Amino acid sequence: MTPQVIAVCTSEKKGERKVPVARVLFKKDHGLADDAHAGPWHRQVSLLAMESIDKMTALGLKVGPGDFAENLTTVGIELPGLPIGSRLAVGSALLEITQIGKECHQRCAIYYQAGDCVMPKEGVFARVIQEGEARAGDAIRLV
Repeated sequence: MTPQVIAVCTSEKKGERKVPVARVLFKKDHGLADDAHAGPWHRQVSLLAMESIDKMTALGLKVGPGDFAENLTTVGIELPGLPIGSRLAVGSALLEITQIGKECHQRCAIYYQAGDCVMPKEGVFARVIQEGEARAGDAIRLV
């Protein structure tokens, strides 16, 4: 299977689920236009694989793209296995992986519903190297 984007998602505020949108604009050294997590830091864009979300649905949760506050939901690429510094071409943008997983300082609603959450272990974060656009269905290439 060719790695691809399943959904592109944004939110107006931090701490809430993201909503799938038709397309996103990646801004260099910033992240996604109109997303609460954008800014001049190393976690400008978050990615989570649909395979990881499927683990949570297998536990009985009704979750889907954006529910873990990820910007890009992917399929067909082993995100947590990518080394820091890996570059991904997504749509017409270029991203660089900056962090694998994250520390959760407080338990989210997903954790309390399922007793676990995949984002801290399997989510990855990136910064925008080259501006561009992406939408669901776009291929993801390791550069």
